[in-house]
Amino acid sequence: MPNSPSVPNGPGRPKDLAKRQAILDAAKTLFLTKGYANTSMDAVAAEAGVSKLTVYSHFNDKETLFSAAVVAKCEEQLPPLVFELPQGVAVQTVLLNIARGFHHLINSDESVNLHRLIMALGSQDPKLSLIFFEAGPQRMLQGMERLLSKVDQSGELRIDKPRNAAEHFFCLLKGAANFRLLFGCGEPLTEEAAESHVREVVELFMRAYRP
Repeated sequence: MPNSPSVPNGPGRPKDLAKRQAILDAAKTLFLTKGYANTSMDAVAAEAGVSKLTVYSHFNDKETLFSAAVVAKCEEQLPPLVFELPQGVAVQTVLLNIARGFHHLINSDESVNLHRLIMALGSQDPKLSLIFFEAGPQRMLQGMERLLSKVDQSGELRIDKPRNAAEHFFCLLKGAANFRLLFGCGEPLTEEAAESHVREVVELFMRAYRP
């Protein structure tokens, strides 16, 4: 009889992905509505419809859960593969896909509310700000930096400082409209205006770094 791979069980068994997603969804909801300090692991478990033990089996503590929730939110719009440079795909197309995803992410209600939460709590708990930065902005900057290094090696664009270029790219995309949203004195751009802004930024970026 041919050997067949055994199904792992015990501590090594893969986690229940549906429960993990439910926990993340619950955490995002509670962190945004109740704040970080007022969100307990018990409350997350109740919101997700799982036991407290299940929450801890997926996430060791509240800081880990908060970080994972930020990562999950970012990856909804910017999955890691978006920072790849597929053979035969134009650099401008890759940049446009990233720009659209990032622009949609930062201007979503969840993202705006999360940024406001971090801004309010940052002075009280700098560690929380660091967790947020490393889970969200830092991961995106690192992915963009790696991509721009590959673009430079391809010769299509000349980018001597890919980290700086990545920061410029995302800051241009945020623009004044995002500041107005954060301050509560503006409305999200229409779909047409958002697409025009994204295309303008990518074209400007391409011109700045074209050999």
